[in-house]
Amino acid sequence: MVQRMYRMIREVDANATVTIATSENQVASIRAQLGDSVGISVEPCRRDTFPAIVLAIAYLHDTQGIGLDEPVIVCPVDPYVEADFFFMLEKMCAHADDSDANLVLMGVAPTYPSTKYGYIIPRNKDDVSEVETFKEKPDEDTASGYIAQGALWNGGVFAFKAGYVLDIAEKLFGNSSYRWLFDNYSSLTKISFDYAVVEKEEKIHVMRFAGQWKDLGTWNTLTEAMSDEVAGNAQSVGCEDTHIINELQIPLIALGVSGLAIAATPDGILVADKKKSDNLKNYVSDRRPMYEKRQWGEYQVLDYRVQSDGQNHLTKHLVISPGQHISYQRHRHRSEIWTFVDGTGQLILDGSVKKVCRGDTAFIKPGMMHAIKADSELHIIEVQIGDELTEEDIERFDWDWASLDKTE
Repeated sequence: MVQRMYRMIREVDANATVTIATSENQVASIRAQLGDSVGISVEPCRRDTFPAIVLAIAYLHDTQGIGLDEPVIVCPVDPYVEADFFFMLEKMCAHADDSDANLVLMGVAPTYPSTKYGYIIPRNKDDVSEVETFKEKPDEDTASGYIAQGALWNGGVFAFKAGYVLDIAEKLFGNSSYRWLFDNYSSLTKISFDYAVVEKEEKIHVMRFAGQWKDLGTWNTLTEAMSDEVAGNAQSVGCEDTHIINELQIPLIALGVSGLAIAATPDGILVADKKKSDNLKNYVSDRRPMYEKRQWGEYQVLDYRVQSDGQNHLTKHLVISPGQHISYQRHRHRSEIWTFVDGTGQLILDGSVKKVCRGDTAFIKPGMMHAIKADSELHIIEVQIGDELTEEDIERFDWDWASLDKTE
C-alpha cells in the first residue's frame, strides 16, 4: 500500500516532496520498497498522531528547510483510492495556501454510523464549506444523529501551513524544534491530532470528496477488500463472514465461526471479532520485528530465547537477493553462526574473500569483520548468541564492492 500511495502521488505531482512518519522498525522496509529518495521522520516510540505529525513538520522545517508558510498535506497510507483522491490533495493544498482557513479537512459521505471516524458537520452543502462543528469518534447513536444533520466522515487528511502546527506544539509542549521534540518524544502528551487540533480549531474548511474511498486501517475494512475469504495455508469450514490470512507454514483451520478476522503472521496471531478489530492498536507495542524486508532482501526470525544466565540466542532465515549484499560490519556483544542452505555468494571475513554455496558454514566471533554478497539468491540460517542481540551492536564499515565484482 505504501508503494501504491507513493506511486500515485508522484503520478499526479512528479515534484512532490514526500515524507513518511513511521517507527524505527519500519524504516528498512520502506527503504526497500521506495528507495532513498523518500524522506522519513522516525518516531522514537508510539505517542499517537499529534506528536507524530508535529515531529514530521519540525523535521521538514528544521532539516529540509521548508518555510513556515509552506502548505503541508498529511494523509494516512492505508486508504484504497484512485487518482481523483490525489487531485483532491492538490486542491486542499492550494486552499490551505490561499484561504483564511487554518485547517482544511477532506469530508467523505458516510455509509453507516461508524464509531471509528470523526464527524464533520459543514455549514452548507457546497463542495467547500466552513465547518460548524467537529466531533471525534462518537458512539453509534450519536453518529446516527450527526449523519441526520448532514455530517461527513473525516477522511483523516489535513491541510495546513507548517507554522500553524508548530505554533500549537510550542504552546502544548513548550518547544517545537526537531531536535528537542525527538530527544523528549517519550515524554510528550499522547494525543491524537483530532483531539489536540481539529476539535479546538474554529477556522476550519471542509472539501467534499465524492470519489472511491475505502479506509483499510482495520482488519474489518481490509477483509471487505479481500477477493477471497482465505489467503495462505488455511481452511474455512462451515464459517460465515470470516476471513483468514495465514503467512505461516503450519496449517490453520477455522470451524463453524462467524464474524471473525483471523491472521497468522511471524509477528503474532490475531483472532478478532471484526466489529472490535479497530481496538487492536491499543494492544500492540513496539518490539523486535519477526519479519522484515530490507534493501538487500528479507529475513524471518525463527526462534528467540533468553537463557537463565542472561545469554540470548536468536535464529533467523535470511534471503539475500542476487547482486545484493549485507554491509561490512562487526559486533562486540555477539557471535554468529551462518549456515548456507541454498544459493551461492562471496563471504568476507576480516578482509579475506571466499566463495560459499549450499552446505558451507561460517563462525563469526565478536569483533570479527564480516559481510556477504549474493551471486544467486542466497538463503542463510543465522544463529546469534550473546548478551546483546540488538541493532545497536552493529558497527558498519566501508567496503569496495566494485573491486569484489571484478574478482568474480
